[in-house]
Amino acid sequence: MKICIYGAGAIGGYLGVQLARAGADISLVARGAHLAAMRERGLTLLMGDEEHTVQPRCTDNAAELGVQDYVIITLKAHSITGVIEKMQPLLGPKTRIITAINGIPYWYFYKHGGAYENSTLESIDPGGRQWRELGAERAIGCIVYPATEIEAPGVIRHVYGNNFPLGEPSGEITSDVQRLADLFVHAGMKAPVLDRIRDEIWLKLWGNVCFNPISALSHATLDVICTDPATRALSRAIMLETQNIAESFGVKFRVDVERRIEGARKVGAHKTSMLQDLERGRPMEIDPLVTVVQEMGRLTGIATPALDSVLALVAQRARIAGLYDGATVSGGLARAVA
Repeated sequence: MKICIYGAGAIGGYLGVQLARAGADISLVARGAHLAAMRERGLTLLMGDEEHTVQPRCTDNAAELGVQDYVIITLKAHSITGVIEKMQPLLGPKTRIITAINGIPYWYFYKHGGAYENSTLESIDPGGRQWRELGAERAIGCIVYPATEIEAPGVIRHVYGNNFPLGEPSGEITSDVQRLADLFVHAGMKAPVLDRIRDEIWLKLWGNVCFNPISALSHATLDVICTDPATRALSRAIMLETQNIAESFGVKFRVDVERRIEGARKVGAHKTSMLQDLERGRPMEIDPLVTVVQEMGRLTGIATPALDSVLALVAQRARIAGLYDGATVSGGLARAVA
């Protein structure tokens, strides 16, 4: 089974080591000092007291790798459009693409049913390029729950978690998704195959849409955001707006707002990914985590006053820091793919 992990950073590196140890034919696409270290010394994963090193093919040029059975995208979502052309040599007629990203994926309305079937979302897929050039029909959904970090170039530290729920956009249990899930399990990870993958996408996004921008504005950790009365109330307001939007698309939440907030509080003094990006001077995932929800609200006619205010503030904060060049959504921008 040939698998390319495109964007082999913290999560991609963790997957690369585990899947390589399970016997898969793994290739990693990375760049910079991390790539140089992997080429020289291999890729090392630190898990508790264990240390595992593998020697997969590593490159910054996907054209060297040829057609793959699976391509696992572990880039930040806002980076995908910029590498579409570079990914083309990996894609054959039977290649499946796994979107192991945060937020709403480019294929969201593929086999969705209803009024927005085969629509694209401008905030996450400008011009529908990912839909057309990567192919919505290739996609398998994936939610990333583990926490990992790059401790040093070529060295990944696993912090917690091993759950990667998978699912076809159609809800079918196909041989492709089952074969991948079986490999994940063989590699020591959890990979339940869900028949409603969109529900799980929204469950994770439910927290990201509020906690991430609030943390970037306040520099507060999750425990503080969820405990302080003002930021907890603001989080709840954004989550309720988000829930209304998701439920208008048929999504079902398996927990309520208070339980979701409490779950985040129990994580403790954790810095969200958006706050970490701000502090490290890296582009922030504003569009796939926040703007896209605003856009979907515009499509459904559901007002999002709390989200709109926080989005405007965090976007301005990020622009001042030179970490964001997107734009908030002034109207419904989804378009049907011909």
